[in-house]
Amino acid sequence: MDKHELETTTNLSPKFDNNGLIPCITTSAKTGKVLMFAYMNQQAIDKTLETKEVHYWSRSRSSLWHKGASSGMVQKLVEMRIDCDQDCIWVTVEMQPEASCHTGRQSCFYRKLERSDNGTITMSYIDDELIFDPKDVY
Repeated sequence: MDKHELETTTNLSPKFDNNGLIPCITTSAKTGKVLMFAYMNQQAIDKTLETKEVHYWSRSRSSLWHKGASSGMVQKLVEMRIDCDQDCIWVTVEMQPEASCHTGRQSCFYRKLERSDNGTITMSYIDDELIFDPKDVY
């Protein structure tokens, strides 16, 4: 497909990387906040659309990952989108409680990077409230 056709087609043609993966950004349907980033393969996309519960590909385990299968915090699919050049997926989810990070936080993006006056990059906590204790869940 040429660029124009790719950007205007309604035919799904995801650009998977050499490992058969495509990045996926997950946001809260309730707040719009970014909850996490992971990868999907074709099986994860298919399973997510079939079950309406989000599945990813776990690179560390080299297996399909049903988010919430072990913790009980399943991500219910509200909407799945693909970007203009079909190389990134965006899913919007509902979950209860809304805690997507294995550290017990709502979002995996709970630290902020800044550059200090002397040029040092610093990292500080934001949204550091624990929604659950990981020791109790995993």
